[in-house]
Amino acid sequence: MKHIIVLVLLLSGCMSTPDSPIVPLADVDPTIGQDPRYASDNNFIGRPIRGYLAPQVMLTGEAAKALKDAQEMAQKKGYSFLVFDGYRPQQAVDHFVEWGADLADTLQKATYYPDVPKGELFDRGYIAARSGHSRGSTVDLTLTKDGDPLDMGTPFDFFDELSHTENPAITGEAMANRMLLKEIMESAGFSNYVNEWWHYTLKDEPYPDTYFDLPIE
Repeated sequence: MKHIIVLVLLLSGCMSTPDSPIVPLADVDPTIGQDPRYASDNNFIGRPIRGYLAPQVMLTGEAAKALKDAQEMAQKKGYSFLVFDGYRPQQAVDHFVEWGADLADTLQKATYYPDVPKGELFDRGYIAARSGHSRGSTVDLTLTKDGDPLDMGTPFDFFDELSHTENPAITGEAMANRMLLKEIMESAGFSNYVNEWWHYTLKDEPYPDTYFDLPIE
């Protein structure tokens, strides 16, 4: 059995260094839009998340290059990407776990999980104590057309079965948009998490057993 490695790197100043495995997405492809929700209060907790000290998306170099390839495919079809999250420090995941244990904190329930009891968010797979995002090669994103996000049937981080990528209750344009996103991302080497239409992981991720805790700054 493989051992899971939790790699904690404490650096002063900018997180990205010449030998860092995690790089700013904007350095690889500045044409990809960014809306880093966890650096703001516009997320399911309602306040900035621990470890997100700057509003930027970061990924492993390999994932960023693959996403650049996906962006080029999207642009040829007349679309572009908007990324909500990429690399996620382990301390941010720990913040999610701490928030999940406080069942009284339901500030954002009506917006993000109206029909799911907060105490069931982990059991239903919407939040995890170990996240692929912390390995640096997972990205949450959507497609845009002329600067406007496409209709995907639900918002990002909407914790509900309606967010399952191929939920049959999602039809018409919204399902077509989900399938377009899936087609492009899979062509670039990513695989989708079936419970979240926005969630993709690089199939050949470079650090499959490493969970980084570098802050984003």
